Amino acid sequence: MAASQGDALGLYISIPFCRSKCTYCNFASGVYPASEHERYVARLVGDLAGAAGWAERMGAELPRRVDTVYLGGGTPSLLAPELVRRLFAAVRAEFDLEPDAEITVECAPGQIAGATLEALTASGVNRVSLGVQSFIDREAAQSGRLHTRAVVEDDLRRLRAAGIANLNVDLIAGLAGQTFASWEESLAVLAATGVAHASVYMLEVDEDSRLGREMLAGGARYQAGLVPSDDAIARMYETAIERLAEAGLAQYEISNFCRPGRESRHNLRYWQRRPYLGLGLDASSMLREAGDLDEKAPVLRSTTESDLAAFLRGGEPVEAEWLETARQHEEAWFLGLRLNAGVDVEAVGREFGAAMVAPALEIVQRLAEDGLAVSEGSRVRLTPRGRLLSNDVFQSFLGLGAEAAR
Repeated sequence: MAASQGDALGLYISIPFCRSKCTYCNFASGVYPASEHERYVARLVGDLAGAAGWAERMGAELPRRVDTVYLGGGTPSLLAPELVRRLFAAVRAEFDLEPDAEITVECAPGQIAGATLEALTASGVNRVSLGVQSFIDREAAQSGRLHTRAVVEDDLRRLRAAGIANLNVDLIAGLAGQTFASWEESLAVLAATGVAHASVYMLEVDEDSRLGREMLAGGARYQAGLVPSDDAIARMYETAIERLAEAGLAQYEISNFCRPGRESRHNLRYWQRRPYLGLGLDASSMLREAGDLDEKAPVLRSTTESDLAAFLRGGEPVEAEWLETARQHEEAWFLGLRLNAGVDVEAVGREFGAAMVAPALEIVQRLAEDGLAVSEGSRVRLTPRGRLLSNDVFQSFLGLGAEAAR
């Protein structure tokens, strides 16, 4: 599904503040003094007010109508209640928030103060994502999380009592010291919570994380030597797909599972290439060219500053690039194939033309021969093995524009 003129906008707002830094994390987030929170929200409020002007200067279409808002982090629930209210008031002042908009906030278990929860519900938040990662207390503590299973279960109860029933729980397969038995236990506890949505990520250790540096240099502080093998992590992921399906949470994207109708509407727009505006530290945007009804019109992708001090000094996104048709076509494949529904070849053909799609179909044929993809009618989907090797699969679609030009 390509973005179209008149499509609603999604807002992503990055809140980079954490109470502690997880061992595996390389996000643009960290432990900062609370005094920075107010300065940061003031910058966000200013960026919301200036978004339309920035888009106009860039020649991009910025829909005023908003149907999804996502506060990610970091830990947005660390914001003081008055800052939460101020931020959402600014969103409503600058955009037309639809009555049924999906409004998600990421929270760390044990870090949702009562007054903050009241501010979230008063601001219209109707979906919360909890970064649990493991229901095994020793695994959570070893990875830098500050909660226990009991704290998570209490937070779920509190959120539901406050009227927020659309809940997601994140788990990570491959934490240091994790075993198949402990992974099965985490999955069982997740299923028992009855949440509407789950995200399961296979641990990818980045060299810029504390755990990654320890794996490269040796050492035992973060138990790098106890990280499961790639094969073991893959088996844990396959087990998760089975156990969550048994619990009524069907896989709809490589890392995401839900009960019927509970897909993350905001995240879907990334994979469907629908417009979104990213605000805050290290946030990305995707907008269409203004005033052009042609689906093949260039698409603007931009990214903001990733250093907090530099971000607070002001300035516009540090990276901005217009993607021509060939690059958009590549994205249609490697983003669309993340979804279990796959890519509609006929729709891609209508959008980009048969000549551009032909090289992609040759790649699909090779992937099918290798057991990584399957064609069913007009749709191409990844096989279970293809999802395990998705990074390699997606790499094969890069450079399609050059092939089409030959």
